[in-house]
Amino acid sequence: MTGLRTDLYELRMAASYLRRDMTDRATFSLFARRLPHRRGFLVAAGLDEALTFLETFAFDDDELAYLRDVVGFDTPTLAALSVLRFTGDVWAVPEGRVVFADEPLLEVTAPIAEAQLVETGLLNLITFQTTVASKAARCRLAAGGAQLVDFAFRRTHGVEAGAGVARASAIAGFAATSHVEAARWYGLRPSGTMAHSYVEAFPDERAAFRAFAADFPVNPIFLVDTYDTPAGVRAAVDVITELRLTGQLGVRLDSGDLAALAHEARAILDAAGLTQVQIVASGSLDEDVIAGLVAGGAPIDAYGVGTKMGVSYDAPSLDSAYKLVAYGDRPVLKLSPGKATLPGAKQVFRDRAGAGGDIVGLREEAPPPGREPLLEPVMRGGRRLDAADPAAAVRAARERFDADLAWLPEPARRLADPEPLTATVSAGLSALHERVAARVGAAGTY
Repeated sequence: MTGLRTDLYELRMAASYLRRDMTDRATFSLFARRLPHRRGFLVAAGLDEALTFLETFAFDDDELAYLRDVVGFDTPTLAALSVLRFTGDVWAVPEGRVVFADEPLLEVTAPIAEAQLVETGLLNLITFQTTVASKAARCRLAAGGAQLVDFAFRRTHGVEAGAGVARASAIAGFAATSHVEAARWYGLRPSGTMAHSYVEAFPDERAAFRAFAADFPVNPIFLVDTYDTPAGVRAAVDVITELRLTGQLGVRLDSGDLAALAHEARAILDAAGLTQVQIVASGSLDEDVIAGLVAGGAPIDAYGVGTKMGVSYDAPSLDSAYKLVAYGDRPVLKLSPGKATLPGAKQVFRDRAGAGGDIVGLREEAPPPGREPLLEPVMRGGRRLDAADPAAAVRAARERFDADLAWLPEPARRLADPEPLTATVSAGLSALHERVAARVGAAGTY
């Protein structure tokens, strides 16, 4: 049950609507007002879990008792909440698509109490995974052809967040995750080596590597920097040679001057004829560190990226909003300075052939020539339209991101000083905004 996973003011507004029989359908739009610092684009993510949240939204008896005893809701309101379910429709940008500021990621149309109650949950799920997927995408841009592995679980802000990070990073192109349950649930490749404590538990590195290879002979990766990194690489060479290990083998560097140590490790491995053994790097990595290593020609085959990706360290929040744009047959808006909104249910139209910015228009508008609509219907009557399993949803989102990344103009892809595309407003939406704004300004209401 998820009824209380919201902010108190959502419950109070919903209760007020219900007491006044305000049951008309309302449309709310979820979007980012602006891109975070150093972001040239966002990657839409979190929709699959958001739809699950909507499908299961309800209040159980214990939650209703809390609202009665602590919050003070009356019997008629509790009765209405006891049978309340989300029965609305949702249009959304499919996961994995690239989006920009002021473009709806998702729009909800439902009886106003339902649409209001789900605001906090939707903002949490969409905002968090979109933030992380966008950070992970920058790591992918930095890594070039090297593989990326999600190492973030132990540093994410909560256990549930760890699974969301594994999912969002997979959408952006990470090849594997250390999070075993997320790997099982989302069909990802689980990845893990050993900790320094494992090495320290044995008399020496060779004994540790020998034991690990004996227990896990398929694709072992040896952590070589517990004591002296070059000596650790040589110990790995000895064990690989002694046990005649084959397949996808690796050594992992987790500290020190990664560029210099990677070159030294590569030389030791190649001199022993182990050219197939890969080098994996980890330890406080982000897109800037990875880009520096790639630019310097460090022979690193894969990067384990943890904390700085999992919490989107340099831009941990997204200025997202969920705003009412229509109630019943009335388009509505805000005129607040810096937080003004556009009225009506919307669509985003994209030029797939060139680098022109998107157009935000009204949902009923026909696409301009040469442009495609981004938002699609994903839920009707409170039930999702696509029943794809979690693993299939991630694979499809990854394919969409691959296509959009190839389309994305170079200035928006840049890690330093990116230039995002700017959305313009269609003539139809602009005209509606002017009419609604004029009536609100003249009469104080619409």
